[in-house]
Amino acid sequence: MAARKKTKKRSRASSPPPESSDDGESTDDSDGDLDDEALAEQAVVDATGEVVPASTPAKVGGGKSLARMDALQAYMNQVQKHPLLTPEEEKELAVSYAETGDVDAAAKLVTSNLRLVVKIAYEYRRAYRNMMDLVQEGNIGLMQAIKRYDPYRGVKVSSYSAYWIRAYMLRFILNNWRLVKIGTTQAQRKLFFNLNKEKAKLTAMGIEPTDAEIAKRLKVEEREVVEMDRRLSRGDASLDVPVGDAEGRQTTRLELLPSTGAAPDAVAEQREIAEIVRERLDVFRETLEGKELIIFDKRVVADEPLTLQELGNEFGVSRERVRQLEARMTKRLREFLRETLGDAVEVGG
Repeated sequence: MAARKKTKKRSRASSPPPESSDDGESTDDSDGDLDDEALAEQAVVDATGEVVPASTPAKVGGGKSLARMDALQAYMNQVQKHPLLTPEEEKELAVSYAETGDVDAAAKLVTSNLRLVVKIAYEYRRAYRNMMDLVQEGNIGLMQAIKRYDPYRGVKVSSYSAYWIRAYMLRFILNNWRLVKIGTTQAQRKLFFNLNKEKAKLTAMGIEPTDAEIAKRLKVEEREVVEMDRRLSRGDASLDVPVGDAEGRQTTRLELLPSTGAAPDAVAEQREIAEIVRERLDVFRETLEGKELIIFDKRVVADEPLTLQELGNEFGVSRERVRQLEARMTKRLREFLRETLGDAVEVGG
C-alpha cells in the first residue's frame, strides 16, 4: 500500500503545469479549483522554464558534483517549509481574519498558498521569462485576495486567489513588456493579450485574419488593431544605436535629433543683455529714495515680490497709492533703460 502511494505522488510531480499561449494568456481550462496536495508535491521550476527536482547536481571539472542553486529554487525550498491547511483549518483562519482582523491568521493563509503563486507564474513563463518577478507580483495579488476574501461564500481560498494572482501578473507583464508602455487603454490591453491568438484562430478556420475581421470579433476599432499590430511587430529602438559612420566615427540617433534649446549665439546675446540690464538697474536704484526705493527692492526686482496691499499696510497708505508710486517709478525706469539699450528691453507697467 505504501509503495502504491509513493508511486502516485511521483507521477503527480512529474506532470508539468498547463502550457501558456504566446500572447501571455493561460490555456488552462480548469475553473481554478486547484488540488492543494498536487501543488505541495509540485517540482521546483527553474528560471529557464524547465521542471527540475528540488536539488539537481551539476558535474564540473574533475567530475565533482556541484549542486545547482538559483533564486527560484532557494525560494521554493523556503516555501515548502510552510504546511498546507486542511479545509477546516482554512475556514477557521479565514473566519478569524474576517471577524477580528487577526494578522497571524492572514499570514498563515498567505504562506500556505505560496505554492499556488509559483504554479500560476509557470503558466506565463513564455510571456515573461523572469519567473521571480512574476512570483513577486503574484504574491502581492495573493495578499490582496486574502484581504478581500469572504469565507461565507463557500469558495476555496485557492480558487478565489487565483484570479487576483493572475490579474497582478498580467498587469506586470503588460507594463514591462517593452521599455515604452504599449497598453494604456482597455481596448489596447485586450488586443495585447488576444491579437496573436485571434489571428491564429482565424487562420486555422481558413479565414483571412484581416484587421477589420479581428476588430469585429474583439469588438474594438479597426485603427486600434492596426496600431497594436504595428507595436507588437516592432522592437524598441535605442537612441544610442549607431546609424552611420561620419569622418571615422559612428553617429547615433541621439546626435541627429534637433536641439530644443536656443542657438549658442542667441544664448550668448541674452546673457550679455541680462548683464547690462543688471548693471543699469543698480545705477537706477541709486537715484531712488523713500517709498520708491522700498517698492523697487521689495516688488520690482524681488524674487518674491510683495503685493500692493502688503506694501500699503507697511506704508500706512492705500493700495491705490502704492500702485501710483510704482507706475511713476516704472515710467522713469523705462526711460532710463531706453537711453542705454534703446528698444532691446521693455519694462512693463
